[in-house]
Amino acid sequence: MWLGRHGWLGVVVQGRFDLRPLSLAWTWGSYRGPMAGTLSTRAEAADGLRAPTQQNGDAGSDARVEPLPGRPEPGGPVVEPAAGIVEQTPGDKEEPSALAPGPGKRKKRRGATRERVVPPPKKRRTGVSFRDEHFAETSYYFEGGLRKVRPYYFDFRTYCKGRWVGHSLMHVFSTEFRAQPLAYYEAAIRAGRLHLNEEPVQDLSIVLKDNDFLRNTVHRHEPPVTAEPVRLLAENEDVVVVDKPSSIPVHPCGRFRHNTVIFILGKEHQLKELHPLHRLDRLTSGVLMFAKTAVVSERIHEQVRDRQLEKEYVCRVEGEFPAEEVTCKEPILVVSYKVGVCRVDPQGKPCETVFQRLSYNGHSSVVRCRPLTGRTHQIRVHLQFLGHPILNDPIYNSVAWGPSRGRGGHIPKTDEELLRDLVAEHEAKQSLDVLGLCDGDMPPGLTDSTAPSSELAKDGLEELATAPQKTDGIVEAVPQDMDTVDLAQGKAAETDVMNQETDPLCAECRLVRQDPLPQDLVMFLHALRYKGPDFEYVSPLPPWAQDDWQEN
Repeated sequence: MWLGRHGWLGVVVQGRFDLRPLSLAWTWGSYRGPMAGTLSTRAEAADGLRAPTQQNGDAGSDARVEPLPGRPEPGGPVVEPAAGIVEQTPGDKEEPSALAPGPGKRKKRRGATRERVVPPPKKRRTGVSFRDEHFAETSYYFEGGLRKVRPYYFDFRTYCKGRWVGHSLMHVFSTEFRAQPLAYYEAAIRAGRLHLNEEPVQDLSIVLKDNDFLRNTVHRHEPPVTAEPVRLLAENEDVVVVDKPSSIPVHPCGRFRHNTVIFILGKEHQLKELHPLHRLDRLTSGVLMFAKTAVVSERIHEQVRDRQLEKEYVCRVEGEFPAEEVTCKEPILVVSYKVGVCRVDPQGKPCETVFQRLSYNGHSSVVRCRPLTGRTHQIRVHLQFLGHPILNDPIYNSVAWGPSRGRGGHIPKTDEELLRDLVAEHEAKQSLDVLGLCDGDMPPGLTDSTAPSSELAKDGLEELATAPQKTDGIVEAVPQDMDTVDLAQGKAAETDVMNQETDPLCAECRLVRQDPLPQDLVMFLHALRYKGPDFEYVSPLPPWAQDDWQEN
């Protein structure tokens, strides 16, 4: 483009140089730099001139960078969409015309293609925050030394993942949500429990598009945890420090939501909007810290990155641990993120743990552990490698590892065989929660069995799928700020809790599960001390770490 004297403008249009008088006003709001798009004028539209459509982003990209109708562009005017037209999605082919909208505003007539319109995604606040309406979804009760959650209705929410685009709902449910048979989802449609972009789904054959928003209302059951209370060790204006019992997850994950430290603190101690400063495995007990503000959280996380914090654990292991200090620097590799299993491997990440025996009772040893790095299951994996696994570790002291149980890194099977055997062992014990799995939710190839819940419910659900269902008592959910497939929020505060405890579509309601014994929910690994530049918190030694403790 060239601006000359006497009110003339020189431009190159489609490879041809031309002079235009400035009296023909250019639409500067649509100009994005030299040759970035089409320079159009009212005169060109009148003469029937056509301009090439501007492409947003790189070739092959599915990112939408076009402004939404009615939303002003930086430096440009608000453009209201004309009646009967919708935003054209990337990849759609449409011949440009004199009546086509300007650059960045590709439109097409709704009546011409009758394609399903996908609304733009809603903006979500960053971070995760649980409030009173979340805590009121259900309630606890205590039985046989266990904390239990009354079943409740809950909305699982998610935006369409990239790998789902172009596939039907039936395909997605049958390949990625296999905890229920397809007959369940057909019955759920009739019951009005499946929504796409907040509209009831009518057919599982509907094909998903980018930015589609799914909501699935389910009847949720949570596994029991120990009835041991979450005790406060310290609280000030910056932090909350608790003594976490074994078996309770720190935050919602998998099948756990209300039976988590975050929810227990909110419901029983009115401590809300906390920021976890570190994590403990579900089966690990001990010191757990939360920040009360994001500023404090960032300050302590910076201390973690600078390795200014010291952590100390105690555990009880198999056999007589060496009396002298032992340092293990074996690298650790994650075998499966889905199942949550790691092992020593030269290709793993560097790790270092320092061990010191504290006592030996003739059968097992109490060992102090100081992890100098923070890998997943680091203490448990290093103890297994040393030939002294934690006495009751359900993963790393399992026969699934072979006769030597992983000592010295000797595992006489492939990773796939190891995972299959671990899953089979815990499936038989009805303890898949130890692996972070649900019935029917195993990774492909790890088991040939069908989930009990699916088998039990199959015939009944096929019958339910042929008749309309009612969902009295289900209350519309409130959106929640979580950035995972479990973008979940169920609201049942206005519903009588007792009316939620059974559901005609719920396979779990038809099962009778044997409760675990409270002692089966304890693993002998305890976070004893957490120390920083200006703080130090210590929890009491658990009974199994005492010198006079004897095995049953």
